[in-house]
Amino acid sequence: MSVVPPCPEGNLYTIRPGDTFFRLAQRFRVSVDDIREANPGVDPNNLQIGQVICIPLAVPPVFCPPGTFTYTIRPGDTYFALSRRFGVSIEDLIAVNPGVNPDALLIGQQICIPAVEGIPPGACPAGTTPYIVRPGDTFFSLARRFGVTVAAIQQANPFVDPDNLRIGQLLCIPAG
Repeated sequence: MSVVPPCPEGNLYTIRPGDTFFRLAQRFRVSVDDIREANPGVDPNNLQIGQVICIPLAVPPVFCPPGTFTYTIRPGDTYFALSRRFGVSIEDLIAVNPGVNPDALLIGQQICIPAVEGIPPGACPAGTTPYIVRPGDTFFSLARRFGVTVAAIQQANPFVDPDNLRIGQLLCIPAG
């Protein structure tokens, strides 16, 4: 019989076939390290079907202040990369995300991104993010960068000629 771990800030979960800490982290939108910390003494390489573990609570959704929009952290994201992608300073990212450790971003974590200067609030529809075209951008390169399809970018920007992007032009990038 398995010992039920204490789970003060989370939910008990019973291991099923195919479960790994990585898959559970993705499913419950927490980090693998958080699952490890919540389950000391559990060998992640030897999970047993029926074993009970603790899944820590996911980071609650963020409500961003006016002049910002919500962004969900993806693999490889850093404040530096986000500042370049969205054309904002790292200092501004830190200012609108008090309590967020920029050195410990979690996949699935939501943060606030300041709206790019000159982009009116609501310039892009819900489910899309404003983006200002930079030198070398193409629909294909943007699709790869943001993890979406070229068709999705075209659908979100029906009046934009993909063969004639202009530096400084506003695009609406759909969520990946």
